[in-house]
Amino acid sequence: MVLNPESKLVTDVVVRTGALLNKISKVVPIEYIVATNEDQIQLSDTAGDLESFPPLEERHLVEETEVTDQSDINTGTIPPATPTIYGNPSFGPMIMPPVGEQFVTQIEQNIPEGTVAMKEGAKVITADGKHVGNLERVLADSSVEQVTNLEISKGMFTKERRLIPMKWVKSISEDEIHLRVEEASLDDE
Repeated sequence: MVLNPESKLVTDVVVRTGALLNKISKVVPIEYIVATNEDQIQLSDTAGDLESFPPLEERHLVEETEVTDQSDINTGTIPPATPTIYGNPSFGPMIMPPVGEQFVTQIEQNIPEGTVAMKEGAKVITADGKHVGNLERVLADSSVEQVTNLEISKGMFTKERRLIPMKWVKSISEDEIHLRVEEASLDDE
């Protein structure tokens, strides 16, 4: 899910599509979703084909000397470089910079500014710094397009699951969710 971390409003959903080794994550704006259940998301007739939506991430090679300001990377103002491509049919294409030049990979996310794409498996950390589980599922009230709860799980073979109300969430990033409550509060629930 892509959401505004302040208002907890859902702006987009990320849908994985493609074959086993060729999966692509597509960003679908929430206004194109007409119905959902645990196993399915139904798009409106006006949404078009899922392939027409942008990928979640686009990767570009840029010269290391061009990366002078982190804000240039985040805003996408650095133009992509033209690398030299060599290939080996058994391993696929390899991208090699010319001798003496250094390139870095710039990752650009196709989500609205000021939003966060929460990853499945993001760490959930309490106010006292304890890792209490990983994000398993995001539950939202579709009538107001707002996240209400997070389902987290902990454990390898026998997973312990619990629901975390959004009012307990202090901050959200792609890989971590920080709670306002301490670990003892979770055990009281």
